[in-house]
Amino acid sequence: MLEIRGLTRRFGDLVAVDDVSFTVPAGGLTGFVGGNGAGKTTTMRMAMGVLAHHAGEVRWQGRPVDAADRRRFGYMPEERGLYPKQPILEQLVYLARLRGLQPAAARGEIIELLERFGLGERTKEPLQKLSLGNQQRVQIVAALVPRPDMLILDEPFSGLDPLAIDAMTDLLRERAASGVPVVFSSHQLDLVDQLCDRLVVMARGRVVAEGTADELRAGAPLRYRIRLGADAGWVRELSGLQVVDVSGPEAVLDVLSDGAEQQLLGQAAARGPVHDFSRVVPRLSEIYREVTA
Repeated sequence: MLEIRGLTRRFGDLVAVDDVSFTVPAGGLTGFVGGNGAGKTTTMRMAMGVLAHHAGEVRWQGRPVDAADRRRFGYMPEERGLYPKQPILEQLVYLARLRGLQPAAARGEIIELLERFGLGERTKEPLQKLSLGNQQRVQIVAALVPRPDMLILDEPFSGLDPLAIDAMTDLLRERAASGVPVVFSSHQLDLVDQLCDRLVVMARGRVVAEGTADELRAGAPLRYRIRLGADAGWVRELSGLQVVDVSGPEAVLDVLSDGAEQQLLGQAAARGPVHDFSRVVPRLSEIYREVTA
């Protein structure tokens, strides 16, 4: 398990990361989300030791992380760091050797991963001949070789087409299932909602929400949608409810007091047909907007 405890980083008078704490459990996928400038990349760089922190600590398996631990981490930075003129396989093998893998073992693992990303026939080409999306796939392979104990990925899905996203999703799930803690940042909230076991939401340098998707949804208002056979404007008169929207026969309301939804349903049924009455489960994007406002 990776633990971030009270990390703080200043750039002059700007506090870019302000007392940030969260955990990345083993065997799960943790989504790290927030707007531009929220502090995600700075936090990841401090976790990897690329950037010094002014306060706090990073812990791995219950103790302070050290350089040897970080050599066993797979890291994909926001700025891509591969060599554009060097052949793909050659440079990936070189990077794997720097991390202690023998050339033959590195070559086999790299070729397997490149084939999974549809690049098995292009191993001898220089990186710059690939499209930006394919370059992204190569950068991901560099983070996955050799099989790391921890994965820290900054926007790994950026620029990927749907097939590559599926391949990447399968790989991350496999690594997580093998016990590897995985944390990745992304602006694709629907993908994060679908893929992640836990979420960490940052805004203005601070963690503003953390937990499973269900835990974050549990903090959202109890909301219902009702669709009637006639105009629903009368729902504005009911107590214990807050109208979110009314449009003709349909209304969306937040429940403010216990039993108010049953009162709503009872009065609606007394007035005529009720075509729909259902709980509105908020999307992650809606929760995100609420906690970062």
